[in-house]
Amino acid sequence: MATEFIPVLLGSDINAYSMARAFHEAYGIQSVVYGMYPASVCAGSTIIDYRVRAHNDRADTVLENVTEVAGAHPDKTILVLGCGDNYLNAISANLPRFPGNVVAPYVPLDLLETLIHKERFYQLCEQYGIDYPDTVVYHKGMGHDFTLPFDGPFVVKPAESDTYWKHPFPTQKKAYVLQTRAEVDQVIDDIYGAGYEDSLILQDFIPGDDSFMRVVTNYSGADGKVRLMCVGHVLLEEHTDHAIGNHAVIITERSPELCEKLRAFLEAIRFTGFSNFDIKYDQRDGKFKAFEINCRQGRSNYYVTGAGYNLARYLVEDRIEHTSAPLTVVENRHLWWVIPKAVAYDYVNPAYHGEMRSLDQAGASVNPLFYPADRGFFHKLRILKGQRRYVGWYASSMEKAK
Repeated sequence: MATEFIPVLLGSDINAYSMARAFHEAYGIQSVVYGMYPASVCAGSTIIDYRVRAHNDRADTVLENVTEVAGAHPDKTILVLGCGDNYLNAISANLPRFPGNVVAPYVPLDLLETLIHKERFYQLCEQYGIDYPDTVVYHKGMGHDFTLPFDGPFVVKPAESDTYWKHPFPTQKKAYVLQTRAEVDQVIDDIYGAGYEDSLILQDFIPGDDSFMRVVTNYSGADGKVRLMCVGHVLLEEHTDHAIGNHAVIITERSPELCEKLRAFLEAIRFTGFSNFDIKYDQRDGKFKAFEINCRQGRSNYYVTGAGYNLARYLVEDRIEHTSAPLTVVENRHLWWVIPKAVAYDYVNPAYHGEMRSLDQAGASVNPLFYPADRGFFHKLRILKGQRRYVGWYASSMEKAK
């Protein structure tokens, strides 16, 4: 099997490293990873052939990079995975152009653009009965003369994140939690003043700390049938401006009703490939409410592989071996963390400390960045240095949030 395919991963963060680790664990192979920066968690890794390319997320560059690997290995199948939202459009746009030995497990561009655009995604939620927060869609030019039918705090975020980050400004954040209507108006002005053109999502803030969040990771086969679902109970997120909402600590859990609702949705729209939903439990009405769907495996994807359900194997069995498989819903408890243990215990709700310790002591825990089979010395140094940074990042961001 190891001689039949080569994974090509686009992006160089924890997402890419986690998938490269999954491929190495399952098949003992290196992944080719294309990233934009020489310094990344993938650089110096012995399980990765890391290649730095400028403008790595442009459609023409993606086609060039994938064609490079496909041409060098015409006897092998090239499996292409995007490890960030900025790569998805480029991959889907190139689906008809990739060489014949390339497999890219993604939906067509029109469906992709509908799903990753939050305004259109919420329209689908209405159609398929998926709960989401109370929402007002704001379009450029509406000014300040509009009414919000809910009280603060308010959430403000772009409907389309790719172009949003291409128009930076000093106070730019992934999402804003604001206390007053005046703050909402100011953030709207800041975003459109920087050049962003698409709609904004103004939402009712669902109360509760990070431990009310859930992530649901799925794999849908080429036939549109869901093969794997795994619910992660998020215990802690990151809180820096650009990383807010990124998962830091997760324990897997059962949630059969939520999984069934999402499975029905994915199969109704004939989705294929990896997906994950960001969801928050609303204690006011007892409902799980979706924020968005990511049409890829998430940054925290190794919480599934670490629990014993290797994501790379599900992809290979579907797209390389063409085997059928029934739906698997992960039920066992497993702890994933990507920050130092001391930082996790400092900031995770103490109600969960007991189970965290029990899982860790039982060997049912993992930090995906520490992989014994990865012999890259400078890679290990970079990871250790990055872990130390979390101490200061959490201290400053959590203090600022008070």
